[in-house]
Amino acid sequence: MKILVVSFYYEPEIGAAPCRITNLVRGLKERGVQVDVLTCLPNYPKGRIFDGYRGRFSMKENLDGVDVYRYWTYATVSKGVVRRALAMTSFAVTMWAFGFKRRLIRSYDKVIVQSPPIMVSASAMSLFKCCFGKKVVLNVSDLWPGSAVELGFMKENSLPFKYTSRQERKIYRSADAVMGQSNEILDRVRSLEPDKRLFLYRNLSRISAELQAGKEKTASPGKLKIVYAGLLGVPQDVLSIVRNVDFESVGAEFHIYGGGNQADDIKNEIAAGKKNVFYHGVLAKEQMNKVMGEYDVSLIALVKSITGAVPSKIFDTLPLGIPLLFCGTGEGAAIVRDNGFGLVSEPSDYRMIENKIREFAMMEAHEFQAYSERCREASAGSFNFDSQFESFMQFLNQI
Repeated sequence: MKILVVSFYYEPEIGAAPCRITNLVRGLKERGVQVDVLTCLPNYPKGRIFDGYRGRFSMKENLDGVDVYRYWTYATVSKGVVRRALAMTSFAVTMWAFGFKRRLIRSYDKVIVQSPPIMVSASAMSLFKCCFGKKVVLNVSDLWPGSAVELGFMKENSLPFKYTSRQERKIYRSADAVMGQSNEILDRVRSLEPDKRLFLYRNLSRISAELQAGKEKTASPGKLKIVYAGLLGVPQDVLSIVRNVDFESVGAEFHIYGGGNQADDIKNEIAAGKKNVFYHGVLAKEQMNKVMGEYDVSLIALVKSITGAVPSKIFDTLPLGIPLLFCGTGEGAAIVRDNGFGLVSEPSDYRMIENKIREFAMMEAHEFQAYSERCREASAGSFNFDSQFESFMQFLNQI
């Protein structure tokens, strides 16, 4: 089988989105599938084209035995509507240059298209489904534009909302099958396309056996060490947690890794004297996995319930046995609570967050270890990457 994966994000970019697609590609390759990737010049989450890729319209490179075809995109981390729209649509246009590789495109058995961005997925659907008649599997990680309305980026019934909603329905209808990261996503697709083939594909973590077999997890003596590793943007709003939670008074340290449009503001808060909060910059996924073992609790933040959103960070630390403090609601909160992975706080309720931190800090050793063990057991069982991928391969073969 030969598959083309189309995604706005891919390595060497870091973060949940590129990690998800990179893991998908590696999983396919490990099972004997020949995989190519169509993506843009790397720029996420810095908002500028990476060194070594600038000054190009397109390029081809081979990463770990995978041919990666890259095309220019407008890179930005701006919060402005116009610049964000341009960033989302530019690659949707430039990817059509790949259409000249007709012989190569005809060699693909299937195409997996990542959505959102909606304009990228809609453009890819037109190119590969309509123009070349390829079997297309849509990989939905976010219910855009509904999530944009919930986050306040877009007004319901506005012209952009109506347009992107039509595009959303169109790509669901056109796809031969849909894979989604949450049950809420699959419910949404099912409500619009009742007969569509669906697959629940969680963004499960791939961590080496060496790291998984680490020592028994116990809380650090003295200050509880809490870590946040991920995007520093509006949906997470880690900045407000830094400003409003008194980590010193609750006897904890808060260590932050990642990039995004709140990173500079967080650094300014620390420089202005915010105590027990530390910003460590951006680390590659492999480096982050090694560093995570130094911390006691992984904090996950989602400023409000976003339909369909299940933060990938829930699954990142399960193999390491690190309990979770989930600040949010929705399907992600239910996963943490129902599986006993950690404690859950309402989003933006900073006094409640402080109380949950105190609860972790005062926890008996055996209780803390029980949370840790449930995380490890789940990563080897119901939330295991390889087990999920075997089922996914069966799903692909039936399309």
